[in-house]
Amino acid sequence: MSPLHLRAAGVSVLIAFRSGEAAIVHWGADLGADVPDLELLTDPIPHSAFDVPVVAGLLPQASSGWLGRPGLRGSRVIDGPGRDFSPAMRVVSATAADGLAEIVQQDADAGLQVTSRLVLHPSGLLEARNTLRNTGRGDYQLDQLAVVLPVPAHAAELLDLTGRWCRENHPQRQDIRRGTWVRTGRHGRTGHDSSLLFAAGSRGFGNRHGSVWGTHLAWSGDHELFFDALADGRHTIGAAELLGSGEVVLAPGEEYATPALYASFSAEGIDGVSARFHDWFRARPQHVDVDGVRPRPVVLNTWEAVYFDHRIEPLIELADAAAAIGVERFVLDDGWFRGRRDDTAGLGDWYVDEALWPEGLTPLIEAVTSRGMEFGLWVEPEMVNLDSDVVRSHPEWIVGPDARSLAEGGRLPLEWRHQHVIDLVNPEAWQYVFERLDHLLRENDISYLKWDQNRDLPEHGRDGRPSVHAQTLAAYRLFAALKQAHPGVEIESCSSGGARVDLGILEHTDRVWASDCNDALERQTIQRWTQAVLPPELVGAHVGPTHSHTTGRVHDIMFRVVTALFGHFGIEWDIRQASERERDVLRRGIETYKRFRGLIHSGRRVNADVVEPALSVHGVVGADEALFAVVMQATPVAEVTGRLRVPGLNADRTYRVAPLMPTVADFPRTTEGDAISPFVQIAGPRWFDEGLTSTGRFLAEVGLPMPVLRPEQAVLLHFARV
Repeated sequence: MSPLHLRAAGVSVLIAFRSGEAAIVHWGADLGADVPDLELLTDPIPHSAFDVPVVAGLLPQASSGWLGRPGLRGSRVIDGPGRDFSPAMRVVSATAADGLAEIVQQDADAGLQVTSRLVLHPSGLLEARNTLRNTGRGDYQLDQLAVVLPVPAHAAELLDLTGRWCRENHPQRQDIRRGTWVRTGRHGRTGHDSSLLFAAGSRGFGNRHGSVWGTHLAWSGDHELFFDALADGRHTIGAAELLGSGEVVLAPGEEYATPALYASFSAEGIDGVSARFHDWFRARPQHVDVDGVRPRPVVLNTWEAVYFDHRIEPLIELADAAAAIGVERFVLDDGWFRGRRDDTAGLGDWYVDEALWPEGLTPLIEAVTSRGMEFGLWVEPEMVNLDSDVVRSHPEWIVGPDARSLAEGGRLPLEWRHQHVIDLVNPEAWQYVFERLDHLLRENDISYLKWDQNRDLPEHGRDGRPSVHAQTLAAYRLFAALKQAHPGVEIESCSSGGARVDLGILEHTDRVWASDCNDALERQTIQRWTQAVLPPELVGAHVGPTHSHTTGRVHDIMFRVVTALFGHFGIEWDIRQASERERDVLRRGIETYKRFRGLIHSGRRVNADVVEPALSVHGVVGADEALFAVVMQATPVAEVTGRLRVPGLNADRTYRVAPLMPTVADFPRTTEGDAISPFVQIAGPRWFDEGLTSTGRFLAEVGLPMPVLRPEQAVLLHFARV
């Protein structure tokens, strides 16, 4: 059988069949149209080894001598458990056209068939998934079906992300050593510590240099990511849904499909990996409009402004203040529904609270829309409080480890924020949630839902069996049904911040809330690494209070505004309490966002490689202009941080460079004791006062001397093509 060769945007995926099974020979840089005879490229056979070359198959299997993690684990439940535990899959068909390869492998004796579907998108992003079909006699219990890709032996380092609540998506790196590195998520959702990006790279790879092979599993439930470094020198990277015991049992003729594994190769560092993801997102037909009829609106969310204080008078005052500075979407957060005075009661009772809102939400909605803003609303449809009418009526709808319901004395899982999960796999519970949200959207002028999901559940089950798999699919169906019924309503995925940020949920939502932390310093890292996969227009980024509610830090309004600009800009702060200067800077920030949001949400995201560890430099580059933020995150090592070499600009074009925020007029930079000033210097570089015209080549190779910044300060620079 002839090899299959997929090519796009400087990437090749070459699949061979010389052993009778499918194997990816190469995933990486483009090989050109001509490849040699792969039959001659057999691997050597060392001493004390199998007598034939071991194949690292598209579905790695022990029957071919593979000693790493197998691609398929399970067994047939017939004449006792454990049958057909080690299949020997061989190719029965393989086709490729228009960037799509479809390969069917089977073991007729074991009664198993796997169809692998690989799509190399025009962006160069590879999408791969496997589907298992039980073609045999009796049930087959699936333990795991993975998607596995080869990584060259010269990959020397691993990069993944981890975190916690209010500190999501922080990077960690390590050398590749012999053995298997596994990242496991058992949260019943994606998880605050999940790795949005799981990557291998050449020694010392950075933002703009080195070869990187990055992956992402598009799944919102339990999962495993792994990297195998075998003793024979071969490397594989892969991922799979993590299934509970007996969670997926296939009857004869039934199928199971893996979540998609998205894989991005770059010879130009992490930014190249990100570029393929961003281009793929922006090519999707359902992608948000970033610069057309409905660009990403400026948001004000009420949570850190009023919390559960939902009196209409202060809310209208807040709407007045928001409209006055240019806000375009007003979102009412938690506390509007029946019995909800704090977080101990009411979840699941999705009725407007008559005691709090005797005329319904209409007076507030009309006040908001009459001021030229859209109205949005917070919901948490997948959760319930025990103190709620829905649980009192249907205690059997609560998810838990026990086959007995709450009413029958069944054991409930531990509470988290006083809440439990409603069993969306139960058709009656699913229909109840759908009907309540559908009614809410039909009866009110609501254009946006902030959809929260606030708890982990390691004991996610129904009828005494694990059910994360079925619950995740049921949640997807709920999103899809509401989207179909209300196509004009945008939905944000929030999960106590960034605990459900993945490409699975983004098939059904229009943005994510990256973190409950609005501290601008923390957000610098959270947003940078969330945007390693997601483009800025999908990542909510808000200006929080002067005194951060989650960290206790105090940050100047300039730093908070510049940080929030590089995302989907918003505010989560009682701006009625803002000073005159803070309102002025916030108004300027909104004007700047509106002026440049087309660029921010369509340009190429760039992260510079810098020597100073306290400094970060990131920006967005378009065809004719660019925006960069120069951020001093801590006390610098060097007294003067040196020249900023600006990456990503067109080398042969000429640019006019000028600071936007702060400008020279914003601060008295010579008063050393002025605590508001972001500068620590007697005199700054002349170009910062007067502007500079230069080529992109000069700016990239020689660079700009920067002002000396205090810690936790930022400067926003504009580069305009001359």
